[in-house]
Amino acid sequence: MSAQTLSEKLIGKNHMGLNIASVTIGVGILTFPRTLAKATGAFDGWISVLLSGAMAYGIAWLLAKLASRFPRQTFFEYTSLIATRPVGYVLTFLVCIYTLLFVAFEIRAIGTISKQYLFFNTPVEMITLSFLLVVQYAAAGSRISLLRLNLVFLPIVLFVMAVVLAFTQPLIQMENVRPYFSSSWSTLLKACKDVGISYSGFEIILFYTMLMKRPQDATKSVLIGLLIPVVLYAIIYIFVVAVFSTEVAKNLTYPTIELAKEVEVPGGFFERVESMFFTIWIMTIFNTCAMWLDITLLNLTSMFRRVDKIVWILVLSPVIYFISMLPQTLINFFSFGDWLVYYGIVIVYLLPILLFGIACLRGVKGHE
Repeated sequence: MSAQTLSEKLIGKNHMGLNIASVTIGVGILTFPRTLAKATGAFDGWISVLLSGAMAYGIAWLLAKLASRFPRQTFFEYTSLIATRPVGYVLTFLVCIYTLLFVAFEIRAIGTISKQYLFFNTPVEMITLSFLLVVQYAAAGSRISLLRLNLVFLPIVLFVMAVVLAFTQPLIQMENVRPYFSSSWSTLLKACKDVGISYSGFEIILFYTMLMKRPQDATKSVLIGLLIPVVLYAIIYIFVVAVFSTEVAKNLTYPTIELAKEVEVPGGFFERVESMFFTIWIMTIFNTCAMWLDITLLNLTSMFRRVDKIVWILVLSPVIYFISMLPQTLINFFSFGDWLVYYGIVIVYLLPILLFGIACLRGVKGHE
């Protein structure tokens, strides 16, 4: 029997917060300045970032309250308690579809962006397949070990992002940010929808609260986990607009990478900073994909206890790869991502909030 105690196998609220931040800072960090610049057409888009972050925290708080109400139970188990076992099966299966599609979207993003910036002559199919093999290897291991990787990877990603922003500071042109506060409130609120898509990821609190030492601290974890990307997104948008202007940002496919390309290290001893930035960013996408695949496995094994996790990995991997290769163009790829987020709004936002309301009305609670 392992000498580890139960508490040593669990994670704290700060650690959970870092996991949420890591999942949230995914593909969205590369593209959101473009969508936000299109929606607002002004420097004021950072206000939409803060407003949408506050809205995201409100939703995340409700999801955290639901999960912490059933401390040591899986999503399938507490859904079955609240709304009967058949409903639990249906809802958990729909969640599995969502998480599976998210893995497919993320690995295709890696393939597409890697080919554009790093591996010019490598087929996107091979890049995507290689990344999927690494992700499934990670998901096959210990769940707690996977979550603890964020303690190593996320600080490195944030440090590199800070270096990029520091070196682009001399490129800021004040005429690009004027006039200030020129957008109407209706425009800023409408833009919240576009940037809010980039906050997808905090819903992992529904599934990983059971692994926390103190599940009642889940609401504090989502605050930590969303505060990091909200501040980071606001700063990145300000820098992108200040360096390129909103008109240019509207036409950049990946404005954050383009910002990194503008960096010039004094002395000229290091070129192509965007390659280093992108390579470090892959760390975040790796953990994001691995956690989404792990959540898929967690939900499937909670419903079908006799089927081993490795069997599910072998069955699901070809399906994930096939789905990831369906978008034929970049427009199709972004449309796939938008559709996926809207599907997630219903499945992992609205329905769990409805379940939380039913649990409160019926007085249904779990046990420690």
